[in-house]
Amino acid sequence: MTIYNIEFLKHEEVAEGTMAFHFKKPEGFSFKAGQFADFTLINPKETDEEGNVRGFSLTNPPYENDIMIATRMRDTAFKRNLKSLPSGSILKFDAPYGSFTLHNNSETPAVFLTGGIGITPVRSIVLQAAKDKLPHHIFLFYSNKRPEDAAFLEELEVLEKENSNYKFIGTMTDMEKSHQKWAGETGYINKEMLLKHVHDLKKPIYYISGPAAMVAAMRQTLNAAGVDDDNIRTEEFSGY
Repeated sequence: MTIYNIEFLKHEEVAEGTMAFHFKKPEGFSFKAGQFADFTLINPKETDEEGNVRGFSLTNPPYENDIMIATRMRDTAFKRNLKSLPSGSILKFDAPYGSFTLHNNSETPAVFLTGGIGITPVRSIVLQAAKDKLPHHIFLFYSNKRPEDAAFLEELEVLEKENSNYKFIGTMTDMEKSHQKWAGETGYINKEMLLKHVHDLKKPIYYISGPAAMVAAMRQTLNAAGVDDDNIRTEEFSGY
């Protein structure tokens, strides 16, 4: 891969405890929706045992002019540095990496099973698919504790109006602690919820992204439903 210098532009909160960071796209850089990059802080104000390099999914679709990442804001030296970066700061950017990308055969549906910050590569994929008017039937299951925790929630819901081949299924697992209304699914993604929306579970290719425990649970659910491992692709998010 190629290492670039990348310029930081701004940051914003996209859910409680989750921030998005925007960078100027390096000249000549291209990538596929769903890929990721390694970001390296240059001479940070502080560091810790986790180091100055982090891998982040590229949350923006390739057609956009900037680069965006989003992350849960844990209390680590790297993320404290990232949050306090002044506009114009330069980082090292090593990209693109990864094969968590949409399959080519449009006759095979795509089912995304994602939770929390695992939405980041999926946002890139579904926005690009809408822009390109791809004929793939896409189902996006997105699990969070509460709507307050769900990054890009409204955007992903509204996308149904732009792409008639795309269906969004949000689900919340801890609505008792929410101050917002929610009319969607509740509870964890399971076989019954999948069958309610997908019907033929053996036909799609599945993309699972999120915490390691969720990825393992979803794979077990799919295997128990008769889905072949060859039709399951995963991206684990460890440590956020």
